[in-house]
Amino acid sequence: MCMVIFAPIFAICAFATCGGYTGHLEVRVECADRKQSNLSINVDFGYPFRLQQVHFQAPLCEKNRQETLFLSGDSSPSAQFYLTVGVLAFLYSLLATIVYIFYQNKYRENNRGPLVDFIITVVFSLAWLVSTCSWAKVLSDIKTATDPTQVLLLIKACRAQTNICAVTHEPVWSRLNTSVVFGFVNLTLWAGNIWFVYKETGWYKTGHRYPTRSASGKRANSMRQRLYSESSFDQTADSDDRRQLYRQQSIALSEGSLDPQIYRQGSLNQPVQSLSLPQTRLGPPMAYSQGSPTYSKGPVIIVDKI
Repeated sequence: MCMVIFAPIFAICAFATCGGYTGHLEVRVECADRKQSNLSINVDFGYPFRLQQVHFQAPLCEKNRQETLFLSGDSSPSAQFYLTVGVLAFLYSLLATIVYIFYQNKYRENNRGPLVDFIITVVFSLAWLVSTCSWAKVLSDIKTATDPTQVLLLIKACRAQTNICAVTHEPVWSRLNTSVVFGFVNLTLWAGNIWFVYKETGWYKTGHRYPTRSASGKRANSMRQRLYSESSFDQTADSDDRRQLYRQQSIALSEGSLDPQIYRQGSLNQPVQSLSLPQTRLGPPMAYSQGSPTYSKGPVIIVDKI
């Protein structure tokens, strides 16, 4: 959402502060012969900063002659590249805003929209990086080429000690300095948006759907498998011992060499469950006549009189 709101604004600020700039430098030359002096020499330059085409007239302070001087340097490629990146970024951010708001379903269809958006965002991030760094370097060269001291050194009359040369107006660089700042702001904005666009692509979703296990996770898993295998082995060995003991007791019981009471106790101590009838203890029998009532809870034997 931050990309949708701020990208067009900062893109406009970037190319507007660079594209409409015009610099003005004014110097004066007072010759020893004041009739040949020129108190107002204007040097104007601006975008696209083809300084080699900027020229001005300066007096030679001899025989009423003048010379034509040119500044040095051509900064138009870097300036135009920076301006082009700003305009294209502004147009694409507007298009992306319209798609995000009105065509969200088509944007996510078949995952093509996020992939295209991710690639374009990476390209614009690199373009902002290259163009801003290049423009910052070129701006430094422009300041050097239009420095009042350097311009006065170009004038031949200013090299003579009998003449007086001075600067009456210097260029204002705050606007171009601001354009460089906006360039780095756009770089930060677009580079930071790479992560948010990447989360919308299928690459991010696939990576989180099938996460890779780390080395510590693999070691923990192998440890669990080892403990499980050891416990399974112990349980298997214990089960085999129980079966062997049960088999020996069965054989001994069948041969009559083992006391049934001991066998019964051993069977109860083992986890192997067997079906057996409940044991009952019979008391002494009691005899009753046929007509008398019975109150005993044990077995009753009724005797008929003959």
